[in-house]
Amino acid sequence: MSLAFQPIDTGALSMTDNKRKIVELLKSIETGDPSPVAYIDAAKYIQHNLAVGDGLAGFGAVLQQLPKGSARVNTVRVFEDGDYVFAHTDYNFFGPKIGFDVFRFENGKIVEHWDNLQETAPAPNLSGHTMVDGPTEAVDLGATETNKALVHAFVTDILVGGKVDLLPGYIEGDSYVQHNPNIADGLSGLGRALEAMAKAGITMKYERIHRVLGEGNFVLVASEGELAGRASAFYDLFRVEQGKIAEHWDTIETIAPRADWKHENGKF
Repeated sequence: MSLAFQPIDTGALSMTDNKRKIVELLKSIETGDPSPVAYIDAAKYIQHNLAVGDGLAGFGAVLQQLPKGSARVNTVRVFEDGDYVFAHTDYNFFGPKIGFDVFRFENGKIVEHWDNLQETAPAPNLSGHTMVDGPTEAVDLGATETNKALVHAFVTDILVGGKVDLLPGYIEGDSYVQHNPNIADGLSGLGRALEAMAKAGITMKYERIHRVLGEGNFVLVASEGELAGRASAFYDLFRVEQGKIAEHWDTIETIAPRADWKHENGKF
């Protein structure tokens, strides 16, 4: 069963000018409309997707490789933090994928792009959640920096530091909603998933936080580490409620060997 491309009304999302540009640019991958490419500063554009060549030429070359009419793009969430806009998108891009894209703006133009893509799960997780469903609109905008600090501390203590005894201070027990396709809701679901991984000999290690971005009660963290012995990029989106983490979405992508990189800008 495929869960990709369920209609989501992105018109209902709160749009600033930069958010709108990103939604239109991503949608142009599907429609073939060339006009949103004008939002990119061709002289400065830096690409961090390791499978795509640098600059505007690299972006164009990948689009030309797509089988005609195959692309689908449904941006579910889009948030803004200073010069950065980050989007959570349901794709068919050389196959069904869920992606986080981060764009940096200078003077109203896109000058840099990072992303993290994972194949779309074929079914909901054990709690019935897909990789993209749930709330889409940021609230509590005045709490952005407080929420970013909370999430940064959580990733530092728990995911990097392994201080699992501190989990109850960050997550509200079994009211925690999980969108990872392999983990059920709540601390109990997380515990069962970690136990199953340990029994299977699968290790997951977060080693370094590269970026923390947020708008209101939504915070995205881009981190680097290892999954099952392979260098991996972890993009985790958290929703904060009343000072604790209430909901989580993520994508995990293996970092290609350096010999396969299409540029020297790095993943992060």
